[in-house]
Amino acid sequence: MADYIYTMESRLSPEQMRTVSLVQQIARTHGMNVYLTGGAIRDILTGFPIRDLDFTVQGNPLKFQRDLEKAGGIVDMVDQHFYVIHAIVHGTRAEIGMARTEVFDKPGKAPAVTPATITDDLKRRDFTFNAMALSLNEGSLGLLLDPANGAADIEARQVRVLHSYAFLEDPSRLVRASRFMARFGWEMEERTRTRYDSAREGEYIQFLGSRGIGYEIEQIAHEENPIAVMKALEEEGWLKVLCPKWTVAKADVPELAQLLKTRATMTDFNIAVDAAPAVMHFLTSKLGEAEIAAIQKLIPHREFVASWKRLDNDAKELSKKLLSKEAALNSGAWNVLSTAKPEALLYLDVTGRNKTVDEKIKNFFGKWRQLQEKIPYTEMATLRITPQLPEYPQICREAFLLLLDGKLRSEGEIMKFLAPFEPPPPPPPPAPVRRGRAAAKKVPTPVAKPAVEEAEPVVVQAKAAPEKKSVAVKAKPEAKPAVKAAPQKNAPEKKAPEKKAAVAAKAKPAAKKVAPPAAKPKAKPAKPLKAPAKAVAKPKAVGKPKPVAKAAPKKAHKPPVKAANHAKPVTKKAEAKKPVAKKSVKKAEKKHGGKKEKPDKKHAKRR
Repeated sequence: MADYIYTMESRLSPEQMRTVSLVQQIARTHGMNVYLTGGAIRDILTGFPIRDLDFTVQGNPLKFQRDLEKAGGIVDMVDQHFYVIHAIVHGTRAEIGMARTEVFDKPGKAPAVTPATITDDLKRRDFTFNAMALSLNEGSLGLLLDPANGAADIEARQVRVLHSYAFLEDPSRLVRASRFMARFGWEMEERTRTRYDSAREGEYIQFLGSRGIGYEIEQIAHEENPIAVMKALEEEGWLKVLCPKWTVAKADVPELAQLLKTRATMTDFNIAVDAAPAVMHFLTSKLGEAEIAAIQKLIPHREFVASWKRLDNDAKELSKKLLSKEAALNSGAWNVLSTAKPEALLYLDVTGRNKTVDEKIKNFFGKWRQLQEKIPYTEMATLRITPQLPEYPQICREAFLLLLDGKLRSEGEIMKFLAPFEPPPPPPPPAPVRRGRAAAKKVPTPVAKPAVEEAEPVVVQAKAAPEKKSVAVKAKPEAKPAVKAAPQKNAPEKKAPEKKAAVAAKAKPAAKKVAPPAAKPKAKPAKPLKAPAKAVAKPKAVGKPKPVAKAAPKKAHKPPVKAANHAKPVTKKAEAKKPVAKKSVKKAEKKHGGKKEKPDKKHAKRR
């Protein structure tokens, strides 16, 4: 599927691709499925020039008219019977029709039309190579629909109808078959040739209506080689059916050949031009005014007829501008010709009779364009004047116009003109940040400091423990009365000198003295860090006997610290109160089931 999308994008011109995108967007807005069908798919696969775009919509395409006009398109025909809208969008002829089925009551008459699916719409068409569609929808983008196997007929280079009554239902298909064979150089498929000959003998062409006649006349003007197509139709006898007095001899062949040559030149210079109105002018140049008026009346596309009628007036206006002061200099003439209508320029190049005008048009297509090669694009890049600059197109244009007028001749003069447009040099890049080993070592230092500082209180307690060994070893039960005596709030006036020393030790951190030995074992200080935090967090529970009795065996090193902070110094009077301590021990034993708690020998040794 992606291959067909790529083929379409590579074969269509930028203007045609913009038209495809616009119709695709409008169809999605209205919630309709849209397909690229008919001659566009045929020409994409065959490699022939793509002249117009045919779209088929599953819905009513007449709703697209306002959207196309808002986008700048020109709607020149709306067929209410077949639900077909013809418009010129971005210089591209586009026809948008409804997916439908057709039922013919009489040969050559307008059929009854009903909405249908895309597959049914393809089956009601004329030839197999025109019965193909390319999906432009999101769910099936790039899907090729070919129910009649038209791709095989393209490879076989043959023209084949879809059903037996094709020429009887629509006699214009007889003219169309001859036109396709003349354009492509193909042959009719065997059964198709039999049906073609039968229709010719049966004079089915007499049922051809005026709408079909006007459509086939216009299609001749869009051919790449209209004279060859006219000759083929004249040999088959169909040209008299289109216009009784119209023959190849009534066409201006020499000027038509010049017109086709100029059209090819403009195409090489990427100048989009619709040469069909001018081609029709030279194909009918020797017909009378009555015959020309009758042909113009039959053609269904009114914009085509209007362009045909405007050719003379547009060419005269362009000629006046080229002879005015505005185009006195070569640069002025270039501006006039580059902004003129391509159709008027094409027609004036063939019909112009003024030498000055002819010379300027000739230079426009030849000599002046060669001066663009003198612009030093390589030297401009060294001056940093590149296409990325917003002023780049204007700079190139001014240099080219000065070359046209002869104000710049040598390369030195051109460089002197370009020098003021040189942009300032870009700022230098910032200096790279250097990261040495010293910067990497500084990163973990702030993390190590808190660990050493937090470990300091633990080291102080370990050193202060020997002072209390006499209390903890000699009188083991004295730690409990010390805890019980702590809630006595009425005796703050008698503070022991040991308590003051402990408070002073906490207030003055000994980081400088203890830091060297504590920094080596980083894992060991992390364990005792929790002990001081819990000791500080339980000051209110000091006077309660319940938590003290439970916490005593697990954390036996806490009571000496609390006793040092809150209890009075151990004196002879304190030793006399041993019976009070025994009572408190008995109460604690009752709550614990009568079992005595044994002191932790390890903690006692440390103390």
